[in-house]
Amino acid sequence: MPDAPQSIARRVREYLDGQPVLADALRLEIANHSAVARRIAEALGVRQTEAVIAACRRYPKGRGESARAAGIQRVLRKSRIETRTKVATVTVSQGIDILQRLGDVVEELLDENSLCRLIQVSRGTVIIVDEDSVPRLTRALREGQVVRVRKNLVEVAVASPESIEETPGLLTLLTGVLSAQSINIVEALSCYTDTIFLLERDDLNAAIAVLTKTLQ
Repeated sequence: MPDAPQSIARRVREYLDGQPVLADALRLEIANHSAVARRIAEALGVRQTEAVIAACRRYPKGRGESARAAGIQRVLRKSRIETRTKVATVTVSQGIDILQRLGDVVEELLDENSLCRLIQVSRGTVIIVDEDSVPRLTRALREGQVVRVRKNLVEVAVASPESIEETPGLLTLLTGVLSAQSINIVEALSCYTDTIFLLERDDLNAAIAVLTKTLQ
């Protein structure tokens, strides 16, 4: 027996309440209602797709949520996309000795205005550099200190106005729209005005397309 429309609407609301990325996409009107509805219908085991679409269109926009969505939209419209190709990551193990060994190379790269980002993680440090800079880093380290080198990456950055620091939810939204296109995010970080993603080179065009649509 088919579910009653009221029951479907309630289940859709509950589902969207637990899926902030989809909910934000609907509020910002950047989501295709039919595509979202098919996804929800499959997740909930509901056959009445039209009823799910209707529930998505009526998904509540509370006063606070509407203000938050409007804030995100303002930031997105003032943002721009920047890309960099031939990017690599060098993951090194923990240790003061390692950072000391890398100090001179990092200083040289920064002096040259070359790409160099250091991200400390629980088991070491991830260094983001241009592919050409990888040998300079690895030569400075002893055998076994380099955990992994990953090449053939691209960097896609969404540069936003300073108001992004007071606008919650942007990183979640951008991560969600990339993931929805089955784009693997190798690294993601949000620093000051930039939201930065490292992606596989083959995903560059798809990422630019979906992010451009989101920023419109």
